[in-house]
Amino acid sequence: MLTFCISGGLVSHISSATCPPEESWYPVSVRVDRFIKPRSPVEGLSRRKLSFLPVFAQAVAGVAPAGAMSVIPALVFPGLVSGSAGPNLLMTFGTAMAVIVLVSLSLRPMAKRMAAVSGLYSYTAKGLGPVPAITAGWSAMFGYALVAMASLLVVGTYTTELFSNLGIPIANPGVLVVLIVLVSGGAATFLMVRGVHVSAWITLLMESLSIAVLAVLMIIYFVLNAPKLSFGSAVAWNGNFDSLAIGVVVAVSAFVGFESPTTLGGEAYKPFISVPRAITWTPILMGALCLLAVTAQDAALKEAPLNVTTSSTPLSGLFSQTSSAFAAALDLGIAASWFACSIASVNALVRILFCMGREGVAPRNVGRTHPVFRTPSTAILTVMPVIVLVPIVMIVSGASPTEGLVNLFILGAYGYLGSYILASASMPFFLRRIGEATFGNWVLGAVTSLALGAVFWTAASVSLRAGNLQTVIYVAMLLASVIYARMLHRRSPKRLDSVGVYDESRESDLFHGRPNP
Repeated sequence: MLTFCISGGLVSHISSATCPPEESWYPVSVRVDRFIKPRSPVEGLSRRKLSFLPVFAQAVAGVAPAGAMSVIPALVFPGLVSGSAGPNLLMTFGTAMAVIVLVSLSLRPMAKRMAAVSGLYSYTAKGLGPVPAITAGWSAMFGYALVAMASLLVVGTYTTELFSNLGIPIANPGVLVVLIVLVSGGAATFLMVRGVHVSAWITLLMESLSIAVLAVLMIIYFVLNAPKLSFGSAVAWNGNFDSLAIGVVVAVSAFVGFESPTTLGGEAYKPFISVPRAITWTPILMGALCLLAVTAQDAALKEAPLNVTTSSTPLSGLFSQTSSAFAAALDLGIAASWFACSIASVNALVRILFCMGREGVAPRNVGRTHPVFRTPSTAILTVMPVIVLVPIVMIVSGASPTEGLVNLFILGAYGYLGSYILASASMPFFLRRIGEATFGNWVLGAVTSLALGAVFWTAASVSLRAGNLQTVIYVAMLLASVIYARMLHRRSPKRLDSVGVYDESRESDLFHGRPNP
């Protein structure tokens, strides 16, 4: 009997001397066909090319730290999301961080054992089965799409504000926002088709510069305005649970996307090391940054004039009171951060759609890859027109950017929460299938699912009582996914049985010693 080192389907080492300690060991008999496939189900993507930094960049861009810290607290602060007095920002974002850290801990065991290309969709398929997986996949794609739309809307809004702060006259701001969304969408499409390696490095550069700009500007602002600011309000709370519940859902938008590296399992060089590390540390680092940012913004916004706190770009308006140059630099950093977020969100979305195309549960053509760049180019070109069109329709219809962002972020957060609930619940079942479930896994999966369910249920109840349609839209999408899955089960059970493909080992991975591109 031989002993091979298996990396979630990748067999790459034959001797104990060369097998790294991070990998899992499995005894394999001469009948290696149990583990080795002639072709990977996701063949066509560039395999085993991404080092840890590009994988981490996908997670960082997915949460858009600079953009999220600048935009989302300002949406929660005035109570725009609930129609009442805004909740305590520190409590709201602290609760959201705690929930997301639980999610990351639940996803980590699956990421360490499976080189997924469709992330939570594949995890749910292996844990709970194909019908819940399709719902999880639709919910995740819904979340990614809505956040990508919101990201492009933020890019257009803050770039327009940048021109205004620079003193450049704008005849029609709405037309300029539409043009910027179009150009940004085209640039994002080009970068994604060109390759995730290129787009990941560009997004990491943008996020790093954006965080640096935001940090410097906030330090300068508080040094100049320290005498008139009080941080005592950061720990005060008005006792309104309704506004807190809705606020937490919007605050979750500052963290969602951290799990997007789980869609790069086939393209990462060491997926069982880089992907778990990325999804573990990103929400922790993002949470620390957010808690610092919201504490500062709580003090600053409560001292700001009403026209600043109710504007579509409140933080920019706050900085413009000190210096228009500061405000312009902030606008540039926020726009760059959200542009990176749009790329990361769509990169994750199209890999789920790509896998569905390969499985036959979506049109087969979206499972094609670019012959040169080895990216899911057909899926990218299919979804990007919709991603670009929605924010444009919002602007043309006369909706305010703030109203549009609130609706898009809440709907996107619902999508993420739904997929997180199903993926977290699937974790202990996933581990039980391979004989590795423990009592702690069952407790963690249950606690995480219940916490996510409580956040979702409370927010949905408040939203419905307020007469908002976000919950109705999301529930309608869920029902459509269930109906579609049941239809597949009845008419094409073989296609439904194929749900949950991942990057399996090929013969060349074993016999050539190194994975093919």
